[in-house]
Amino acid sequence: MGETRFSTSGTWVDINTEWTATAIADAVKSGRLHPRRAVEESLARIAARDPQLGAFVNVRADAARSEADALANADDLSTMPLAGVPIAIKDNVAVAGEVMRWGSAGLPNEAQPSDHPVVARLRAAGAIIVGTTTVPELSLYAVTDSVFGVTRNPWNPARTAGGSSGGAGAALAAGMVPLAHGNDGLGSVRIPAAACGLVGIKPGSGVVPAQLGTTDWYGMAENGPLATTVADAALGLAVMAANPALASPQLPGNRLVVATSTKSPLTGVRPDSDYIRAVNSVATLLARAGHEISEADPDYTTGEALTAIVRWMVVASDEVKALGSSSHLEPRVRTQARIGRLVRRTPALDSRMANSFIEHATQFLSAYDVVITPALAKPPVMAKEWSKKSFVRTMLGTVAWTPYAAPWNVAGFPAIVVPVGKQHARTKTPLAVQIVARPGREDLLLAIAAYLESVRPWHRNAPPYRE
Repeated sequence: MGETRFSTSGTWVDINTEWTATAIADAVKSGRLHPRRAVEESLARIAARDPQLGAFVNVRADAARSEADALANADDLSTMPLAGVPIAIKDNVAVAGEVMRWGSAGLPNEAQPSDHPVVARLRAAGAIIVGTTTVPELSLYAVTDSVFGVTRNPWNPARTAGGSSGGAGAALAAGMVPLAHGNDGLGSVRIPAAACGLVGIKPGSGVVPAQLGTTDWYGMAENGPLATTVADAALGLAVMAANPALASPQLPGNRLVVATSTKSPLTGVRPDSDYIRAVNSVATLLARAGHEISEADPDYTTGEALTAIVRWMVVASDEVKALGSSSHLEPRVRTQARIGRLVRRTPALDSRMANSFIEHATQFLSAYDVVITPALAKPPVMAKEWSKKSFVRTMLGTVAWTPYAAPWNVAGFPAIVVPVGKQHARTKTPLAVQIVARPGREDLLLAIAAYLESVRPWHRNAPPYRE
């Protein structure tokens, strides 16, 4: 994108070939790259590519330039892990001075007075926020479209980039930013990561500040990064969690005991054979490395599924109530909120059913270090105006392709999605697997993902956007 090299010390840096968060931060900290140059490159890419994809709802061009110039004069630049890295923030957390749209025409047109804690941590680490990314209304759905338009998958623009962090996924896969923030209540980091060929990690409960909506989706929702490389995902999570050790994950010296499971948590849904082959291919790689592989299914329960569904319904009613009016909201959101009010008093909203699944999951993962599942069951659905359809149409049209993520939100266990370097035969969208571990083992997930990347690297961007 135009002149791509900028140096303050005489050593040129080609940020087209080094368009990763780790490379940019290293170059900025060493004086080989001015933060303004990285920001200008990101803004140029957004201007050229986003009109076709609809990843951004707001671009902070002037603010980002000013912040990059100010960062260049910081005394402690060398200590900032994300120094000068352009980053996109999902448009459902507060960015000081910016309007939070949340995919809705029903929110007040008022600038946020302060940063969300995760945004504050990213800024303190030196990241430069270039814009906020699209979400479905109130971040409720696994497809991203709203009154602000339809977000498309860079690998196949006829298909969705997933949701609800769909704008983040599209921005990364098209190379507009090297790192993006997302959050995940029922798969909203992992689904776009899988759809767009990215690394996306949902940390376990309490690892990263949540503060999402009115209730953190009853404990199911977590903030986490999306990235094109495992190193970038690890660096992003380390900053979000204020835990520098996560930036350098290492595989343990002992042999891992790995379960593989292609069983769908949702009765009646079967994964496409391409996704089954993706799991088997990853299992083969780990077996060749000397790890023990077994086929074993987690004990998915009706209670776990009901808990996820009922909490999701009630979240809609909570958020609509907090807004004070539903007159500007999509019909499907109003319907979901009404259902949420009706099911609020069911046993599935309390902790008993969730605790039962947590006990089963804990017991299962006491015998295995991780379990590997498909990331998706079907290819991403068509990108279109789902927001104008009924709640039932949205449910029927989207639920069958994303069953594997939600159980681990109910359990509060960490989970990561990793590309496998192959594409779906029919849609040419990326294939990926999900890896789940016990609470507190985000480091193990990142280490396994890094090993897989080292032995089977993937393309960091979709075909039209590779430099």
